[in-house]
Amino acid sequence: MSVLGRWRIVEMPDYTDDYPDMMEPAYILFEAGRGEFAFGCVTGQILGGGDTASIAFSWTGNDEMDEAQGDGWAELQPDGSITGAICFHNGDEANFVARRETSSTAC
Repeated sequence: MSVLGRWRIVEMPDYTDDYPDMMEPAYILFEAGRGEFAFGCVTGQILGGGDTASIAFSWTGNDEMDEAQGDGWAELQPDGSITGAICFHNGDEANFVARRETSSTAC
């Protein structure tokens, strides 16, 4: 299995419970060699990664409308979730737990 796909961030232990979903439901998306994420007032474009059970990546984006950048990692867990961190250059580390999003279609 791999971390590719869209994941709903369900836990961010370093933040208050309501912060991750402040602007929209918190998520992280991994595609081949790229992706994106959003939590709280932070958004980012992921550079790097691959079709594996664990990846390391760099990112650029915004934190409360200020330019931000850093790196991160994610690793598939035995229960099907992923754990990881989004790290800010010279700053904080945002640890997370995420579960794969399931899609459904309405009839």
